[in-house]
Amino acid sequence: MSEVHLVCQGATCKCQFGTAPDTLKVKTQSKHFINDWEAKSKLMASDKDIGQTFEKNTFGSCSKTNNSPCSPAITKWDGFYEKVTLSNKGKPLLEDSKATCAVAGSACIEITNNGQTCEVTKQNVKNSDPQVIKVLNPGMSLSMDEVGGLQIPNL
Repeated sequence: MSEVHLVCQGATCKCQFGTAPDTLKVKTQSKHFINDWEAKSKLMASDKDIGQTFEKNTFGSCSKTNNSPCSPAITKWDGFYEKVTLSNKGKPLLEDSKATCAVAGSACIEITNNGQTCEVTKQNVKNSDPQVIKVLNPGMSLSMDEVGGLQIPNL
């Protein structure tokens, strides 16, 4: 079974009836961050993020309305993570969650990118094998310090 990741602000979504993607914007809470070391920009998305919750609030032209401009309004999310409840009483969205649009009337909006990004931290380097790092990236050197630990280059 493959992993399914949580969704955060900045996730890319698309509608099966639209022509362009849009970016999810979390408006329902300001406390729970994921994949964000400084807790500044990647708020966790939840099933409470309904209504007009996208940056541009359009998926281009909508085939459900004879290709007139799309104006999505999310009425509900399906497929969220049931085992956690956030402070806004919402359940976290997963990358395979789908949204129902008031115009299309079906779960037609899907998440194409969960919004999380991979960042290398000092702890990642500390946990790595220096020999593997040398093979994968010969330009990066990890040297041992006087107590047998690793000296971590400034990242």
